Amino acid sequence: MAGLEDLYREIILDHYRNPRNRGELESPPAHRCEGFNPLCGDEVVLTFEMDGDTVTDLRVGGQGCSISQASASMMSAAVIGKSAEEIRELTRAFKAMMSIHEETIGGDGSEAHDGAGSSEPGGGDGGSLRLGDLEALRGVVKFPVRIKCATLGWNALASGLDETVDAS
Repeated sequence: MAGLEDLYREIILDHYRNPRNRGELESPPAHRCEGFNPLCGDEVVLTFEMDGDTVTDLRVGGQGCSISQASASMMSAAVIGKSAEEIRELTRAFKAMMSIHEETIGGDGSEAHDGAGSSEPGGGDGGSLRLGDLEALRGVVKFPVRIKCATLGWNALASGLDETVDAS
């Protein structure tokens, strides 16, 4: 379905050219975490503020390919205002979508998802989770070497949340 692939490509390019939440919060008080992909040189720097266990603000810095930077932009828009547990659930759903074992790997991405739900292995309860613009990254699974690009920001945020939530 060329129309859907074109739409997804445009969403990715829009987030790359006009990244959401670009910049850096003063650290401290903001928490800072970084991700680096030595295979391609992508780097993501995240600074985020929390109120209790809720991310109230998040900024994205760094440099890299369109996939890593667009994914980090989409992630930032998706996680602000969510609790650490909600972010972990969203991360699991996103990584399940990025799994090279997903049933739709050879398809155009329209078979399994209608913009909602998770194909999380093990029957995760992400069935009502909406991925929104993140669905545009579904086609990355066709290029396994690029999956690390798409998940770089997510892995950095997960590490940052683990350090922050565990410390409190």
